[in-house]
Amino acid sequence: PSHVSLKRHLRMTKMIAFIDGSIYSESVCDHAIWAAAGAPTEIAVFNVLGRRTPEETPANFSGNLDVEARSALLTELAELDEKRAKLAQQNGRIVLDQAKEYLAAGGLAKVETHLRHGDLLETVLEFQENADLLVIGKRGEAADFAKLHLGSNLERVIRATNKPILVAARAFKPIKRFLIAFDGGSSAMKAVDSIARSPLFKDLECHLLMAGTESALARKRLDDACTILRAGGYQVNADLQPGNADKVISDYVEKADMDLLVMGAYGHSRIRNLIIGSTTTQMIRSCMVPVMLFR
Repeated sequence: PSHVSLKRHLRMTKMIAFIDGSIYSESVCDHAIWAAAGAPTEIAVFNVLGRRTPEETPANFSGNLDVEARSALLTELAELDEKRAKLAQQNGRIVLDQAKEYLAAGGLAKVETHLRHGDLLETVLEFQENADLLVIGKRGEAADFAKLHLGSNLERVIRATNKPILVAARAFKPIKRFLIAFDGGSSAMKAVDSIARSPLFKDLECHLLMAGTESALARKRLDDACTILRAGGYQVNADLQPGNADKVISDYVEKADMDLLVMGAYGHSRIRNLIIGSTTTQMIRSCMVPVMLFR
């Protein structure tokens, strides 16, 4: 009914974004602004400072000191650690204040900021319940860009959350066309169904890609997904291409100049992923575009 559709459009969207002061922080804010799409939106921005471990005095150094000198050194190290903690807290608050100003300038008036100590995953699990979308950067402050190393917490968060998650690329660029990487599984169907119902993607060029061997079943699943998307008002460019999913998807993203990749997250068991690798992880690592994931 039309009143249900209207209610969905008018309902306040709730997002949670995670920043850490890295180069990805601005991009996370830009992607959140895009995801809000001018609709009424509440966003909570978290900066989670990792748990501190006290500085340890090297045994081969402190062991040669007398009791008084050792005590003085330990006191000095404790004071240094406390200073580091205060500076980290001050810096964390500055990062959040800047993000709030940036989001407000982008049209998001309802912005909460939270500075927390502890584990990022614990924060996600504690606060995700009422969120419609999580936004996080591909890599954090300590990531090795040369090795395309993903943020150490990212896979843990994606596996643990049951919410859609938008993984921001290093820099935001306007999103005009998107690709749904479709494998026929339940997560991929959830992605298709969510997009068909969402006003966020309505004016974007929609591509649907399935990788693998041509078969009647694969073709039927692809056609079913097209039917759902077309019922949602999309003109769908659908294709089924032979080959390894990782390569087929990443080549398509690059050659067709996609701005966003949408896919189901970790469709196979964790044991299988450990043995042969994960398409989800590989796509986040290799594609230079943001990735929207559905569990």
